[in-house]
Amino acid sequence: MVLETISRIIKVQLPAYLKRLPLPETITGFARLTVSEWLRLLPLLGILALLGYLTIRPFLPKKKKQRDSLINLKIQKENPKVVNEIDIEDLNSANVCYCRCWRSKTLFPVFSFLFVTSHT
Repeated sequence: MVLETISRIIKVQLPAYLKRLPLPETITGFARLTVSEWLRLLPLLGILALLGYLTIRPFLPKKKKQRDSLINLKIQKENPKVVNEIDIEDLNSANVCYCRCWRSKTLFPVFSFLFVTSHT
C-alpha cells in the first residue's frame, strides 16, 4: 500500500506536476512570468534551493566559538578547573575582598581594587 502510493507519486503525479510548470525557454522569459506563474514555481524553487544548500553545507566554514563569552581570560588557563584554598583566619579580616569577576591582576582571588570605578 505504501509502496504503491510512493510509486504513483513518482510515476504519475510528479511528471504531471512538472509538465504543468510554466518554465520559460530562455532566461529573459522569467521576467515575463506573472505572479500566479511564480507562485506555481515556488515549491520547485524552494526544493532546489534546499537541495543546493544541503549539498554545499559541508564545505561552508564552521562557526568559531566566541571568546567573548568566556569569563576567565587569563588566570591558570592550563588547568581545567581553577581552585584556590583560603585560610579560615583570612575570612575574619574586614579588609579582604574576593574577586568574582576574574579581572583582578594581582593576588587572585583577592580583589585588587584597581578597577573599582568600573564595578560601581
